[in-house]
Amino acid sequence: MEKLIFPLIAGLGATATISILVWINTMDEDCMWVIAPFGATTVLVFGAPYNPMAQPKNVILGHLLTAFIGLVTLKFFGVTPTSLAVSVGISLAAMLITQTMHPPAGGNPLIIMLTGQDWQFMITPILIGVCVIVLFGRIVRWCREKYRYV
Repeated sequence: MEKLIFPLIAGLGATATISILVWINTMDEDCMWVIAPFGATTVLVFGAPYNPMAQPKNVILGHLLTAFIGLVTLKFFGVTPTSLAVSVGISLAAMLITQTMHPPAGGNPLIIMLTGQDWQFMITPILIGVCVIVLFGRIVRWCREKYRYV
């Protein structure tokens, strides 16, 4: 039964988390609240909660770091094939150096540059979005451990 319960709980956790971000997005259409990397982030946070790349430090700092790199690259170099590629490469190197590897965050520079985002993007959707994902991930993980039936 446990083999069936974990996937169901993980799926429900990811569904609830993305649903909340989508709901907030419908309430505040001036801001973007959901980005594609959040789907991949929920897969890691809910589906592989003990993986080092799913830990809060990696999720939050990985997303913030790569978003910052994307914004700086956009501001100083604009959008070119080279700047797009270099921003992802720098993001990967920066996550490795800071030990904040979170693969879904590697898409942030591309989203930022291709959609022409500004510094507000660091707050909404990045910081608030990843905090919501981490919070729900922790709640689901706590419930799963507390009410584990073996």
